[in-house]
Amino acid sequence: MGVRRNSKLAVRNPKPGRAFTLIELVVVISVIAILMGLLFPAFRGVQDQAKKTQAKNDLTQIATAVNAFYTEYGRYPTSATTNATATLGPGGSTPENGGLFNELRAITFVLNTRKIVYLSPPEAKNQTAPRSGIETATGGYYDPWGNEYAIALDAEYGGTLTNPYGSNGAGSDPVHQGVITWSLGNDAKLGNNGDGKFTSSDDVVSWQ
Repeated sequence: MGVRRNSKLAVRNPKPGRAFTLIELVVVISVIAILMGLLFPAFRGVQDQAKKTQAKNDLTQIATAVNAFYTEYGRYPTSATTNATATLGPGGSTPENGGLFNELRAITFVLNTRKIVYLSPPEAKNQTAPRSGIETATGGYYDPWGNEYAIALDAEYGGTLTNPYGSNGAGSDPVHQGVITWSLGNDAKLGNNGDGKFTSSDDVVSWQ
């Protein structure tokens, strides 16, 4: 009889996988860091544009609500008698805009005697540092960057309002409207870092 052969196949030990060297890891991490550096500004740009779009929509709704109030009552929602004293929010004679929005939201009824709700903005998620909504304590309406919206009303009923940017890129001065609203943008200053010029600034306005 012949010698029986073992029917089991011999198991070969696999060769260990090739590990990354330190230099290769450094190269990979460097490439990822470069890509992140390139993508981050683009992402920030998209975020800023989204905030501008939201601010523009808010400003348009505010102006529409004020004009609807005027249509209903034959007056603007202010007890001021001059345009200067009817400018609310940053840079205005009244630095807070909550009184106006409490009336438009029918929270108070001094001027809005029929208790009509003209505007229903959301409450800001963070009431300590409000953004994109109402601060419940004061009724102030804040833009996406955390600044109160500014509003000017034609309390003199002359059909025009002073352009806060003069003739520096935001249309004519005066503006031929009964209400104008604007946001100071991310830098919280009128114009480009406070220069009062709308051109090249991050501000957003309702009348353009």
